[in-house]
Amino acid sequence: MSTRAFQVPYQIDPQYSKKVAYFCMEFGIDQALKTFSGGLGYLAGSHMRSAYELGQNLIGVGILWKYGYYDQIRSQDSSMEVLFLERFYNYLEDTGIVFDISVDKHPVKVKAWYLPPDRFKTAPMFFLSTDLPENDHLAQTICHRLYDSVPSAKIAQYILLGRGGAELLRQLKFEPDRIHLNEAHGLPAIFDMYFEHKSLAKIKEQFVFTTHTPVEAGNEVHDIHLLKKMGFFHDNDLEDVRKITGVENGHFNLTLGALRLSKKANGVSKMHGEVARKMWSGYDGVCEIDHVTNSQNFSYWHDLALTAALQQDDDEMLRKRKAEMKKSLFQEVVDQTGKIFDPNTLTIVWARRFAGYKRADLLTRDVQRFEQLLSDADRPVQIIWAGKPYPMDYGAINTFNNLARICRDYENCAVLVGYELKLSKLLKQGSDIWLNTPVVTREASGTSGMTAAMNGSINFSTYDGWIPEFAQHGHNAFVIPTPGPEVQGIDIDLHDLDHSYRILNTEILPMYYDRQADWMQMFKQSMRDVLPFFDSARMAHEYYEKMY
Repeated sequence: MSTRAFQVPYQIDPQYSKKVAYFCMEFGIDQALKTFSGGLGYLAGSHMRSAYELGQNLIGVGILWKYGYYDQIRSQDSSMEVLFLERFYNYLEDTGIVFDISVDKHPVKVKAWYLPPDRFKTAPMFFLSTDLPENDHLAQTICHRLYDSVPSAKIAQYILLGRGGAELLRQLKFEPDRIHLNEAHGLPAIFDMYFEHKSLAKIKEQFVFTTHTPVEAGNEVHDIHLLKKMGFFHDNDLEDVRKITGVENGHFNLTLGALRLSKKANGVSKMHGEVARKMWSGYDGVCEIDHVTNSQNFSYWHDLALTAALQQDDDEMLRKRKAEMKKSLFQEVVDQTGKIFDPNTLTIVWARRFAGYKRADLLTRDVQRFEQLLSDADRPVQIIWAGKPYPMDYGAINTFNNLARICRDYENCAVLVGYELKLSKLLKQGSDIWLNTPVVTREASGTSGMTAAMNGSINFSTYDGWIPEFAQHGHNAFVIPTPGPEVQGIDIDLHDLDHSYRILNTEILPMYYDRQADWMQMFKQSMRDVLPFFDSARMAHEYYEKMY
């Protein structure tokens, strides 16, 4: 790569002339580039695509994961297995940039790979790797597995993203006006630059921070002495670190550190912004917390023929194209499970990361009503589940396996493996109902329902994350009412379960089978209402307007 200062290699729109470096642990750019695990990566990938489309002066900085996140496969009994498969990317360009960072007091060589904009229509992107023969085995493994479960390995990955990213900017001579930390993983970049300038004011002027976690206990905390030993704080004196971050005990909260050292922060939906401001209001020195609602890149996710039919308001063409998309999804279903699904049957999909609070198995918790739902010959349904738990989240893996076991007994429900960008698009295009069941206030944003709506799938959701900014029950979505404050614990699950079945049996199924004109009206209304606000062009613009 040239020794001259790096410049974004396309025409910059003057309103987006500020230089920005966007640090993120994962980017869901394309199915072929395994640098993502789920929602955070899908979001970051959409952001990079919209930055390119808008002509923004922005670069992405991430890590080139040798084994990606993991491949989700089945064992002999259909339970989930985790496979780590080495990846190769001939389309990435060798920048020639190699430099050293220190991890646990050992020098580690870092190489930078470049993804030019014309490959996948994104902002310019740089991916860091320690998988070099000059490094010892332990150093090479830093970039092997996205979200390694070993604390010291995790910290080393954060050092690679943060300190490695900061050094990359120096090597590129790219001097950003703003450095955007998408989640707190890249926090070592702040301590790297603080060590260079020793100016808290300069740091706070340059960094902005996006938090995605709506529960305080969900924010990552590490032993401050382990972080110091490993080089998370660069060579800054620990007392100096305590002084600028306000940490007095031995526990360092990454999110709180980022909130105290950034110019401004944002939640990822209007509701999450309110939750975050309340959550952190009791802490001194926290920066202003605004919100920028997440969104997804329409040009990547939508179906051209379906959109054309909507623009022509051609109901027959819409029905025909939706049936074709359902058939494409059902080819995947029969390939994975041997079950043949019917394109004329209402198809419900629950697909996202498996996690306890998301309650993938909510409908199955009442065995009698679940049986009745699946055995109704007059108003039949098909249900598909898909999603990748964290590979060490054994509770979530158990939920996945239990659903797979339940589905053996029914010809009209299935659990699919391999929920990545390709399967995600198939599911959104082939579903009639996009089911979303998180406990309210636990989902910061959630974006899968946005791309589902872009493809004619109607959201059926609890009132959480982005849904309050979009959904109007019976108009463009179906919304499970939120329980009152007097409902606590397991009663929340019972409340949401009861209302899920009530809405299914009295509203969704009758409309789909008996009032097709009403169904088609909601189908079209959902597609129309999701744009333009939930296209990531709005989000990428809003980041420049509010945060940069």
